[in-house]
Amino acid sequence: MNTDEWTQTLGVGPLLGIAAGAIAVLLVLIITLRVHAFLALVVVSIATAFATGIPAGQILDTLTEGFGSTLASVALLVGFGAMLGRLLEVSGGAQSLTDAMIRRFGERRAPLALGIASLLFGFPIFFDAGLVVMLPIVFSVARRLGGSVLLYGLPAAGAFSVMHIYVPPHPGPVAASTLLGADIGLVIAFAVLIAVPTWYLTSYLYGMWIGKRIVLPVPDILGDTEADQDEQPPAPSTVIGLLLLPLVLIFANTGLSTAGDAGWISTDAGWYDVVLTLGSTPIALLITVFVASYVLGTRRGKGMAVVERVLDSALGPVCAIILITGAGGMFGGVLQASGIGDALAESLSDLGLPVIVAAYVIATALRIAQGSATVALTTAAVLVQPLVADGAFNSVEVVAIVLALAAGSVTAGHVNDSGFWLVGRFFQMDVKTTLKTWTVMQTTIGLVGFGLSSVLYLVA
Repeated sequence: MNTDEWTQTLGVGPLLGIAAGAIAVLLVLIITLRVHAFLALVVVSIATAFATGIPAGQILDTLTEGFGSTLASVALLVGFGAMLGRLLEVSGGAQSLTDAMIRRFGERRAPLALGIASLLFGFPIFFDAGLVVMLPIVFSVARRLGGSVLLYGLPAAGAFSVMHIYVPPHPGPVAASTLLGADIGLVIAFAVLIAVPTWYLTSYLYGMWIGKRIVLPVPDILGDTEADQDEQPPAPSTVIGLLLLPLVLIFANTGLSTAGDAGWISTDAGWYDVVLTLGSTPIALLITVFVASYVLGTRRGKGMAVVERVLDSALGPVCAIILITGAGGMFGGVLQASGIGDALAESLSDLGLPVIVAAYVIATALRIAQGSATVALTTAAVLVQPLVADGAFNSVEVVAIVLALAAGSVTAGHVNDSGFWLVGRFFQMDVKTTLKTWTVMQTTIGLVGFGLSSVLYLVA
């Protein structure tokens, strides 16, 4: 997309009015008029592009770039994750691990166990990839124990979100740390200290509370019921090994990248790029699908034709999720390209707020305006970078500012965020219910994280 020759001439007021109107129209189309979310997102994206003055010749490129960039990161992960989930479901592996977890932790603590496992998985693995890998276990536990799927799904999904937004090596906090000159080691240490209580308050306790008030059945999107499963399921240790395989590969990628950037190892070695590629999230999941196809399929006497049918059955149900998520990215891309977020953030940066408050407010405004948490965090870090450079902040205060930026960038995720659609569609929630659950939870994750960051800033 080439927008170098185009300059936004609308002021902050008109741009914000257009953004608010676009979101209102989108909600009316989906909730009131029952227009399919994919069609509504595309139509509103086109209308918003025209309304904000993006040149007509650049609108198609803007739409396809937002759509394509989102699909580039989501489609492979969701597709491979759904295949892995279907293999675990049909083989009985998900149920086997579920039974073992319940024996170990007890029925009452199953949501806590799922959340803690997701926190550990979420350290190296991105939000969307971690979610699709964990979903078959979440759904299996929910079927076994009963009750709303939110009781089990929100603690797990919230854990991946908290780790993704606060803790390096995820891209947002790494970029913010680099821009502000924060010590990565300190950021990791304090991020974990903030992330764990934030998750417990906002995802576990909230998930238990809202799950008792909004009762949703377990989706059949990754498989129907236990009737599909093998009579002799694999051992829980086998399932754990399969779930850990992408984790290990991705962690190796992260560790090597960090070591290479620090100069601890040579990045010119031929094996370095090979290992990095094998440890990238899509490739790690692809490898895991092949290994699972053998371990849960052919090694257990299933022919390749049977394995192929199982894998093929996983893709149909997730196609709508992929397309709607891509359209959500398209809408966010239009809002970003129109300059709505930048105009709002620049106006906020001149308010004379304390740096840590300004960091949170600017990141929150960017998040609400354009959707992407990573874009909001990185852009807000650029805007507050001069304030941090000019101030006499110690190393812990800088870390607190980084974490405040992260808190703002996760606040109030809504219809312009691809993650909103990913979670809503996987849990088969309508837009209104997703706003009441996921958006509220994301907002509390930001508010609690900002509160804890502010305490750290004050005591530093």
